[in-house]
Amino acid sequence: MSEFTAESVRADVRAWLDDSWDLDLGLFEWRDRLACSGWGSPAWPKAWFGRDLPVGLIPVVDQELKRVGAVGTAKKGAAILTGATLQAHGTDMLREKYLRRSLTGEDTWCQLFSEPGSGSDLAGATTRAEFKGNKWVINGQKVWTTSAHLADYGLLLARTDWDVPKHKGLSFFILNMHQPGVEVVPLRQMNGHASFNQVFFTDAEIEPEYMLEEEGAGWKIATTTLMHERRGADSMKRNVKVTESPKRIYQEEAEEIAVAMAPYTWYAQRAGRVDLVLQRARETGKINDPVVRQEVAKLITLARCADWTAQRARVAQAQGHEPGPEGSIGKLANSDVARAANRVHTMISGADSMLTGDDSPMDGVIAEVLISTPAISIAGGTDEIQKNIISERVLKMPKEHRIDTDRPFRDVPRNVV
Repeated sequence: MSEFTAESVRADVRAWLDDSWDLDLGLFEWRDRLACSGWGSPAWPKAWFGRDLPVGLIPVVDQELKRVGAVGTAKKGAAILTGATLQAHGTDMLREKYLRRSLTGEDTWCQLFSEPGSGSDLAGATTRAEFKGNKWVINGQKVWTTSAHLADYGLLLARTDWDVPKHKGLSFFILNMHQPGVEVVPLRQMNGHASFNQVFFTDAEIEPEYMLEEEGAGWKIATTTLMHERRGADSMKRNVKVTESPKRIYQEEAEEIAVAMAPYTWYAQRAGRVDLVLQRARETGKINDPVVRQEVAKLITLARCADWTAQRARVAQAQGHEPGPEGSIGKLANSDVARAANRVHTMISGADSMLTGDDSPMDGVIAEVLISTPAISIAGGTDEIQKNIISERVLKMPKEHRIDTDRPFRDVPRNVV
C-alpha cells in the first residue's frame, strides 16, 4: 500500500506553502524554491527535484498551489518533454545540469526531430553526427521546429551510423542552440503566423557527455519523447490564465506566458473551433437548415467522443501508466474533429468563410480555421503514422511490409521519384 494519501499530501504541501510562499519573490527565485522542495514536480524521484508521489495525487498538489495563488513550474517550450526524457534516459550529470533550470524556466527548449527530406519517417533522419577528435560534429537541417528562435537548448536526433538499419543508426543529443554553426530561420505560414522554424547545422559541436545513453539508442529515446508529446496533444486547447495583479511575480509570469504562448495563438483554430459552431449557425440562420443541423450534431458528437478519449489518457496517466498508443488514438480523433469542423464552418458561412478583415465572419477567425486545420493532421506525426501505431499496437495487426528496415541505411533509396 502506498505511504501517501490525499489527506497526508494535502497537509504536507499546505504546511510547506504556509512557510514558503512569498508574493514578494521574483519568478525565478520562487520557482527555484519550488523546484528544490520537490513540490514543483512531485511525481519525479526525490533525488531529482521530486517527491516520488503517485501521479494520481498530483491534482491535490495543484489544488493547494491554486488555493494560495502560487505560481507553478515553467511550462514553456519543450520543457515538459525535456524533463520526461532526461528522467528516463539522462545521466546524473545531465539531470543535475538541466532539470532544475527546466522547472524554473531559466532554460528554454525545442525539439529537433523533423527533417525536410524524411517527412513523417522520423527514422529516416539524415542530419549527421560525426565523431571528430573529441567531439561530435553536426551537419544537416531540421524543420517545423516550434520556438527554436527562443530556445537555449534542443533535443536533437541525428544519424551516427549509416551502415546499420535506419532505426539502429540514430543517436540522441542535447544541443546548445546559441553556439556557432546553428542558424534558425522562421517559416511564414499561409495563415500569417510564424510558429515554426528551419534550423541549419554547419559543423556545430557537441561534447560526448551530451549524448543520451549510448550511440545508436536515439530511436528508443525519441519514442519516449514522442509518447509524452502525443499524450499531451490536447493541452494547447486549454487556456493559460494570467493572474491580474501588480505583484512582481505575477507580472513576470504574465510576460513569460505572452512570449511562450505566442507561437500557439492559432492552435485553437487548428483544432477547428467546435465551440463556435452553434453560435455561427444561429447568427447565420443556418440552424434552421436540417442538413446543417445534422452535420452540427455529428460534429459535436465526434468532439465529445474525442474529449472522452483524451480524458481516458489522462486517467491512465493519473494511475501511473506509461504513455502508450492511446496518445495516437487521441491525436487521430482530434484530426477527425478538425476536418469535420472545417466542413461544418464552410457549410455555415459559405463563400464568406474565405474572407478576412473587419467585414469577415468573426474578424477572420473562420477563415483562419479553414487554412489552419490541415496542420493538425501533420504536426507531431501524420494521421497515417498514428494509424500504423494503432493497427500494430492496439489491434495487433501484422506490420506493414517494409524494404528499408533490414538493410544498411546508406543503401536505402531516398527522395526518389
